[in-house]
Amino acid sequence: MALKIIASTCTGCSACEPECPNVAISEKGGIFKINPSLCTECEGQFDAPQCVSVCPVDGCIVQA
Repeated sequence: MALKIIASTCTGCSACEPECPNVAISEKGGIFKINPSLCTECEGQFDAPQCVSVCPVDGCIVQA
């Protein structure tokens, strides 16, 4: 399973990037993306995905 960032709702605040324990989030040209091969939704590490926990925009980070 993996998450994705909906680019049209992302504000580019970058809060999610440093919170990812798997370094699955990257930025290019002001757009943040989640690498699905690295994203584990923080299972086994945290109770909830850390990127979703810190994102200020509801519904910006969703199931891929």
